[in-house]
Order: sequence, then structure tokens, then C-alpha cells
Amino acid sequence: MMKKIAIYYPCFMGGGAEAVGLWMIQALKDNHEITLFTLGNIQLEQLNSMYGTSISKENIKLKTILPKFLDVLCYIIMAKSQDINTLFIHLLIRVFKQHSHEYDLVISAYNATDMGQPGIQYIHWIKVIEGKAFHRKISGFSQEQLVSNISITNSYCVAGHIKKHYGISANVVYPPVVIDTPNIPWSEKENAFICSGRIAEPKQPHKIIKILKLVRERGFDIQLHITGGGGSFYEWKYTNLVKKMVQENSSWITLHQNLPYQEYIEVLAKCKYGIHFKKEPFGISIAEMVKAGAIPFVRSEGGQVEIVGENLQELFFDQEEEAVEKIINVLSSSEKQNKLLQSLTTQRNLFSTQRFTSEINDLVTSYFDTQATKLTSKS
Repeated sequence: MMKKIAIYYPCFMGGGAEAVGLWMIQALKDNHEITLFTLGNIQLEQLNSMYGTSISKENIKLKTILPKFLDVLCYIIMAKSQDINTLFIHLLIRVFKQHSHEYDLVISAYNATDMGQPGIQYIHWIKVIEGKAFHRKISGFSQEQLVSNISITNSYCVAGHIKKHYGISANVVYPPVVIDTPNIPWSEKENAFICSGRIAEPKQPHKIIKILKLVRERGFDIQLHITGGGGSFYEWKYTNLVKKMVQENSSWITLHQNLPYQEYIEVLAKCKYGIHFKKEPFGISIAEMVKAGAIPFVRSEGGQVEIVGENLQELFFDQEEEAVEKIINVLSSSEKQNKLLQSLTTQRNLFSTQRFTSEINDLVTSYFDTQATKLTSKS
């Protein structure tokens, strides 16, 4: 008889965390009875297409709390208000806790949470779910229950923050990077950079434009492709600032907004280089650059350092001026480019779907073995 597993993931609105949630289900669905607790109805065909999974309503059961005719409206409201977003998250936690005793294992694929009984939690970043006192009252949230869970996380960087904030240890299971790019030889790629991710102030694309403009002024004829959707409703001013900068530099910058996934892959595959300014807990877009055979320049602190490889100091920068010099240093030497490409090749397997599914299955098997041992020792 298959074990029953409940998985908590509140809403599918894009991003690397979403890939983790779906690939957890993919890893476990064939040998376990899976129930997904989520806010509203989900389009499995669309999600399978985006993330390379093969999940169907025959594989899993869905438990939702939003009526179908209201879910889109609720998601729009959630995107505009952090308080309302957290309120819905805690409403779902409340329902999840009411049913958690019906399952052999409970899993949160969306950060550290109180699931009503000890389970497994995948922590993308700290203090995401807890919210304010009135949110916690809705779900009867218990910090003691949260710290009793087995914790896994997306990088050693985040594991350090988890230890500092929650006082618990977390094993690292790198997220799956689902991208299948055409294998274009280096000599046939464009002398171009890609900057991917939301066009929002935390990602700082305006600083990337400034950095690469200075590189061009030093005599390097490079292009820039900016891909990604706009920021939230409240970030329209910043989005317009970036659009204005793109227009002023339209001879060498192309803005691709809300590209279909396949077209994004085509843009990514043809770029020799990548650049990312934000310090990330992990940084799924940087891992995609590495898997696509690009050389990425990233900040010297954060989870993205683990993606690129800590030994590749030539690719890490702290300040904008340092970024300019490091980029010029690599652009000036084909020998350096070849060495970097060889080193980056070894990093690609860290983020494979095969590795992720294997590690998740091992963790769940170990959990059930431990539970069986406890029962045997009691009897």
C-alpha cells in the first residue's frame, strides 16, 4: 500500500521555487499517493510545458480553498498587497493543518512553516511565511512546530541564514534547472550579454546597463538582451525608468518582455555572457546561464557563487567599477574564456533534474525508514 503524502505550495505564479514544488511532485508521484494543497485551480498542462514535468490529475489529488471564478481575482489582489498575500497563505496553512493527520508525511515545498505535525520543509529563504501576529492567529502558527521539521534548502548560503535565524540545520538540495538549449558552438554565439529575471528594482537592471555601457566605452562592441516580465503594480515607475534607458541605448540593448519560454531559451542560447546584479539566495536564472554554456558575471556574495563555482574569482564583483574591469579582463582573452568554459561545464550537473529527484526520494525513504524504526523500538 502506497504511503500518503500531503504537499503544501500556496500558488503557482512563476519562479525557481515553483520548479522545486513541481519536481518534488514529479519525484514522488509514482511511488506515493500525493495530495497537493494549493490556493486555487492550477493548469497542469501549462506547468508541465514550462518545467518539463509530467504531472496529471490521475497522478495527484488537488485540495484548493478558492472558488474557480475567484482565483484569478485573488491572485491579482495578492500581487498588489503583501498583507493580503500572507493572509491567503495562512488561510491555506489552517486548512492544511486540519488535514495533516490524514497523511503519512507532510511536506512544505514553499519555505519554513508549521504543518500541524513534523514533516519536511524546503526553505528557499527565511521569514517568508511567518507574517504578522494577526496572520499567525489565523493559522494558529507555531514556531516550535516549524523548527521540529526536517529542513532542506537551496544553497549553503541560505543554510547559514537558516541556522542563524531559526537555530536549525538544513541539508542542501540544489533546485532542478529545467532548460534544454541548442548546443551552439562558442564561435557562433553573439558577443552579447543576457540579463534575465523580473524587471524590478531588487534585480537592479539599470546598474547592469551602466556597467555594460562603460565596457562599450572602453572599445568592446557588446550587445545586451534583457528578458523577463515587469515588476509588481507598485514598481511601474522603476520599470519605466529601465524602458527609458533601453530606448536611449537601443542600438545595443534589446528588451524582451514576457517572452514565451521557448523564445527565451533561444535568446539565452545565443549569448556568450550573462550578468546578474542582485545577491540571490540561489539564483535560478544564473544556473540557466551556466547550463546554456554562457559565462556569467555575478556578485561575490550569495547563493549564486555556488552556482558559478567559488574558485572562479574572475567572474565575481562587488562594486560596479570592479564589474567593468573583470568583464574587460575576460573579454580581452580567448584563452581565459576557454578555461572558464571548461570549469563551468563541471557545474552543470549540480542542477540536474535527475540529481534533484534522486535526493528527494532518498530523503523521503530515509524519513519513512526512521519512522518504522521508531515504531519497532516502541513495540
